[in-house]
Amino acid sequence: MKKILFVCVENAGRSQMAECFFKKIAPDGYEGISAGTKPASQINPLAIQAMKEIDVDISQNKSKLITNKMIEESDVVVNMGCIDKESCTALFVEGIDDWNIQDPKGKPIEEVRKIRDSIESKVNGLVSEL
Repeated sequence: MKKILFVCVENAGRSQMAECFFKKIAPDGYEGISAGTKPASQINPLAIQAMKEIDVDISQNKSKLITNKMIEESDVVVNMGCIDKESCTALFVEGIDDWNIQDPKGKPIEEVRKIRDSIESKVNGLVSEL
C-alpha cells in the first residue's frame, strides 16, 4: 500500500480536507493520511461546515501529530502551506510537495469554500499523476 501524507501545522482544516478528498478518489493501492506539527484540539468548525456542504463529514476526525515513521512510510508528502514558519513541515522534510494553500483558520465561510475547492482540485491533479 502506497501512502500519501498531507501535512499542515494544526491538522485541523486543509490537511484534513485533502485526506478526505484523497480517500474518496484514491486509486487502488493508495492510502491517504494527514497530520500536523502542532495538532489542534479540534477540527476547524468552518472546515467541517464547508465539507458537509458537499456531503463529506469530517466532524469525527481528530488532529494527529506527524511522526518520523509517518514520513518514512509515505511515498508522497504534501505540505498544505505554512502559517507558522517555525513549525513548517517543509523545513524538515526533503522532497516535499508544497501546495501553498491558505489556512482557513479565522477566515469567513466564503473563503473556506474557496480553499476547500482549491484543495479538491489539487488532490484531483495529484491522483491523475499517480
